Amino acid sequence: MTDRQRLEVLDRERCLGLLETVRVGRLVFTEDALPAVQPVNFRMHQERVVVRVAGGAKLAAATGNTVVAFQADELDPDLRNGWSVTVVGHANLITDVTELVELSGTFLQPWVDGRRDHFIRIETEKVTGRRLHAPVPAQPGA
Repeated sequence: MTDRQRLEVLDRERCLGLLETVRVGRLVFTEDALPAVQPVNFRMHQERVVVRVAGGAKLAAATGNTVVAFQADELDPDLRNGWSVTVVGHANLITDVTELVELSGTFLQPWVDGRRDHFIRIETEKVTGRRLHAPVPAQPGA
């Protein structure tokens, strides 16, 4: 008998709630006409993903109102369970002073040295998620 795993498709509300529980994800954007993926610290703010960056390719991606993807997860390979959420939407540089002041207090110390003076907002235009539940032993005769 084999164990059965259950895959649950998550709705938007549950996905956004799960994103509130983690602090690191992966930003997917275009750099020099090629796909790029970089781990980033992030926060959710008004149902949007917000990333604080120093500059470079991530900032360039945001200044052009380009479509980016963002993915975060929490997985346990030993228990074979966890979740993954992906957001796709337009990225924009946040310039509103009131919003910048509000956001500046929500970010912890970056993991990497250096200044992070810019905030990027990713609109949550498309949100998908999956949760993999721990295996359940198969029932005899099933």
